[in-house]
Amino acid sequence: MAFLKDAVSGAGSVSSGRQIAAFVNGYSIEVMPRTAAKIADFSALLPAGTRVYVAHIEGTPIDDMVATASRLAHEGFAVMPHLPARMIADVATLEEWLRRYADAGVSEALLLAGGTAKPYGAFNSSIEMMETGLFDRLGFRRLHVAGHPEGNRDIDPDGSTAVADAALSWKQAFCERTDAEMAIVTQFAFDARPVIAWSKRLREAGVTLPIHVGVAGPARLQTLIKYALSCGVGPSIRVLQRRAMDLRRLMLPYEPADFLADLAAHCADDPASLITQAHFFPLGGVTKAAEWANEVSGAVALRAAG
Repeated sequence: MAFLKDAVSGAGSVSSGRQIAAFVNGYSIEVMPRTAAKIADFSALLPAGTRVYVAHIEGTPIDDMVATASRLAHEGFAVMPHLPARMIADVATLEEWLRRYADAGVSEALLLAGGTAKPYGAFNSSIEMMETGLFDRLGFRRLHVAGHPEGNRDIDPDGSTAVADAALSWKQAFCERTDAEMAIVTQFAFDARPVIAWSKRLREAGVTLPIHVGVAGPARLQTLIKYALSCGVGPSIRVLQRRAMDLRRLMLPYEPADFLADLAAHCADDPASLITQAHFFPLGGVTKAAEWANEVSGAVALRAAG
């Protein structure tokens, strides 16, 4: 595999390539209803049982969200729709959505505030949704929550991670007093150092929830910079800016090789790390991201052997 050869030559050992493959194996990936509609057969693209997040972008009808979730569930995937608190009008609407997802075979959800500036109605945060007790009552056994290693200006206007991290401590306590299986999934980043430092701070604060690190899939550099700016990616955007100044690499597609190599090395050096998994944002296309991740993790070889 070309990527593993490059990774090994960069890191200097075959073990590095194996570390990366082990870290990427079991990855999750994100789709939207409109991007999912372009994939004729997910079972030919993704390893069996892959967790597929369905992103709920503002303006997407709930009918489209449920239809996409139902399709993926029936194709044998673990489906995790986004539930953006600020886009949900009230408790009754949340209950209706959860019942519809449950009827479609879904028992997982990613809870987040959502990207809207003002709430549509009753909810402003994922914590407020969790406090309703609806997830437990309606059989949602796994709940993931959002993490922001480089901060989120909507939550911490000063650029820190203080309020967002305090919210994760609350969610840790929620996990301990309920039977929910929980994990943190982060915004995508391009430099592993702030992600690793953040994970250590959380662990020192008593958080034990596993962290699934957001990884930007292969894409044109211009595309990634656009998404990074619109999504509020923090200091690690400098990785892209430095690359843009290198004329030799400007026109080459970005691949998250170095980012993953650093995360994998950290996990190998620190077995107690909260960082456990890669979650792909397919900014350059679902097919491109999945094929790349499959090659890196060895899923292509495993599927062929099976």
